[in-house]
Amino acid sequence: MVSILQKLRNLDAYPKVNEDFYSRTLSGGVITLVSSLVMLFLFFSEFRLFLHVKTETKLVVDTSRGGTLRINFDVTFPALPCSMLSLDAMDISGEQHFDVRHDIFKKRIDSHGDVIEARRDGIGAPKIEKPLQKHGGRLEHNETYCGSCFGAEVSDDDCCNSCEEVREAYRKKGWAITNPDLIDQCKREGFLQQIKDEEGEGCNIHGLLEVNKVAGNFHFAPGKSFHQSGIHVHDLLAFQKESYNISHKINRLAFGDYFPGVVNPLDGVQWVQPKESGMYQYFIKVVPTIYKDIRGRKIQSNQFSVTEHFRGSEEGHHSLPGVFFFYDLSPIKLLVLFNSSLEDDKKPGSYSEHFDTMLTGYLHRGT
Repeated sequence: MVSILQKLRNLDAYPKVNEDFYSRTLSGGVITLVSSLVMLFLFFSEFRLFLHVKTETKLVVDTSRGGTLRINFDVTFPALPCSMLSLDAMDISGEQHFDVRHDIFKKRIDSHGDVIEARRDGIGAPKIEKPLQKHGGRLEHNETYCGSCFGAEVSDDDCCNSCEEVREAYRKKGWAITNPDLIDQCKREGFLQQIKDEEGEGCNIHGLLEVNKVAGNFHFAPGKSFHQSGIHVHDLLAFQKESYNISHKINRLAFGDYFPGVVNPLDGVQWVQPKESGMYQYFIKVVPTIYKDIRGRKIQSNQFSVTEHFRGSEEGHHSLPGVFFFYDLSPIKLLVLFNSSLEDDKKPGSYSEHFDTMLTGYLHRGT
């Protein structure tokens, strides 16, 4: 114990001077030790702050015009089969896309959420054995099959060789197929039987949309959509169901490129439908965002806020069952400026490495 106290006295950096000699004290040694520890702590905390990336945000008016907006989505419907589910997109400029299939992927899932089958688009069409011609006869040798469109032909040369092509022809006419069993192609492909076989299944749909950079909406709904008397309608009669369960989980929804660390407000959101069916609506305000670092490199993306509303089927009014995303773009652009004190910070997992990775992919797509 005495030796420890003596060592503390020797640490005294400010001994008391008395004429020609000085003496070290225990209190002086303790003060010196505590002061040294505090100085080391302050030094390392300031050095850590020096290495930390500083973020500065600015709001400017978005003067950009035209262009497209990329929407990335991943949505799961646990009680809606893939054969019923379709995706439509439209905007205020008048552009409409019905039953979008490009860059869209569907996965059939069972009641436990396990994947049964994954397909790029649609429910597929099995090969027709010994199909009927438009005139009702059998297909002869060296004769090209041309199935009837059952009144939906635009010209005499039009052919509908599958149930899906008949449904598409009806959609363009603004008609609904009331009984698929009356359609030869649908009957031979087992359209209704396939729907019955998928009873109790769910669907995961994911992919991306390229839409005009204007206000619009996209929605997931059962049935094939068409316009009738200026009204957006979905053909639900073919499925012969009274109600549809649109319970869903949004695994991911992003407008524009993903930036590391950004958490979008709808990621992981789940909604369970009550007893009544109806329309679930998301009203989204998209804020254009540019991430820029000290070197002038930048990534253009978007952030968004959202409000939700469920519109149930009321007496005398029937809402189209589905999940609708109405989006609008803010006229204000957000600039996020990253200012790092060390420009050559290339450690694994660092901000600079993330930015380089994202920038490489961003430029590679040519956007």
